[in-house]
Amino acid sequence: MVQPLAPASRRWRLVALGVAAAMVPALFAWLAWQSINSRKPPPPAAPVAGAALPSASEGWALVQSQYCLRCHGMEQTHVGPGFAQIAQRYRHDAGAPAQLAERIQHGSAGRWGRKLMPRQPGISAEQAKALAVWILAQPDPAP
Repeated sequence: MVQPLAPASRRWRLVALGVAAAMVPALFAWLAWQSINSRKPPPPAAPVAGAALPSASEGWALVQSQYCLRCHGMEQTHVGPGFAQIAQRYRHDAGAPAQLAERIQHGSAGRWGRKLMPRQPGISAEQAKALAVWILAQPDPAP
């Protein structure tokens, strides 16, 4: 016996629902890409002659004030990788402080799988450097 077709209005609702469900992941991916790449960062501040690299204690104060612990754990992955995991990966890279500072300020994608690091426009270059120094000073995660 042949099943009767659903009324046309119901079929169109099902088609529209299927199309909308297929577009949601694409929309989120596009929004994430736009948040990372849509705006040009402000021009860097002129370096102060004789300025020393920020200390690691300043980094911890920034971690607390910028709410980094909402996404990053000290050792374990929450939304993003733990600070100890980041330090373990980049500790022996001479260019790591500058790279991490840039990723903190401007965001990144794909460094830790499919996770996104959103850009942090409220963090200055000096603050990003202090955070990078603090992150790289963390001990390796416990086994």
